[in-house]
Amino acid sequence: MILIGFGLALAVAACVVGVVHAVGLLRADVKLPDDLALALEVGRTRTTRTGNAIDRLGIRWAPMVMRMMGPARIAKMRARIDHAGHPHGLTVERYAARRAVYGGLGGFAALLLLVQGHWFLALLLAAYGWWWADLGIWLAVRRRREDIERTLPDFLDVLAVVVSAGLGFRQALERVNAVYTGPWSDEIRVALRQMDVGVSRRDAFDQLRRRNRSDQVGQFVTALQQGEELGAPIARTLLQIATDMRRTEAQNARRRAARMVPRATGVITTLLVPATMILLITGTVIGSQIQFGDVFGGGG
Repeated sequence: MILIGFGLALAVAACVVGVVHAVGLLRADVKLPDDLALALEVGRTRTTRTGNAIDRLGIRWAPMVMRMMGPARIAKMRARIDHAGHPHGLTVERYAARRAVYGGLGGFAALLLLVQGHWFLALLLAAYGWWWADLGIWLAVRRRREDIERTLPDFLDVLAVVVSAGLGFRQALERVNAVYTGPWSDEIRVALRQMDVGVSRRDAFDQLRRRNRSDQVGQFVTALQQGEELGAPIARTLLQIATDMRRTEAQNARRRAARMVPRATGVITTLLVPATMILLITGTVIGSQIQFGDVFGGGG
């Protein structure tokens, strides 16, 4: 019983630490520095002492975790962290440190519970140790993509107006980006820094598309490059892209609403209708004061 209590206490502590860390990832608003090398991977040169307690606790085991991950897994995780926007200066090394801490806490608690025969709780704790660090990154990627897709149409409208006023595309992009903040502004700033060091505009925007798992960003880059190749006016191209994005978002919203109807119907059918019937029948029986002994012939 002592081991069970200790295991449960350790599990609760691990979950609390994980929840706090996940919330921190979601609330992170990272600002990219002006230097291109730092902008491409935020926090790469920061010391571990600037991280949270989880980073400091697990950093000594980070090299071991990275060796277990292998080069392919490390490259894939680095791309995912890029898509997440490096929340709180997250790097692959810090990710490995968190995997070590969460895996150690979850694995130890799962082992204690498994010894006592609580296999279901042990399975939950093992899943926590394996997946929790990835869950925070997945949520950050999703939130960042939603922020970019919400900002992009308005950004393009303003950019089209500035281009129509006579500024070149590059100067207009810098001018409009200066008044915006958030993930999309950070991405544009990275693309501008790349063009400053000699990268062509096409290559810079190709890399911008690869850094973001967003259909709207891909649509923007493709349309921009096609308009440049065909010689279409840039302002008209930008306005058309923004209009198409709003139309696509409206269609997606209608599809999401259509998917919610069967789900709501299922919830009503499985939960609300039976509960309502139980309340009605119970109220009817209590209000009528029926004697079930008389009804079933059990009365004296």
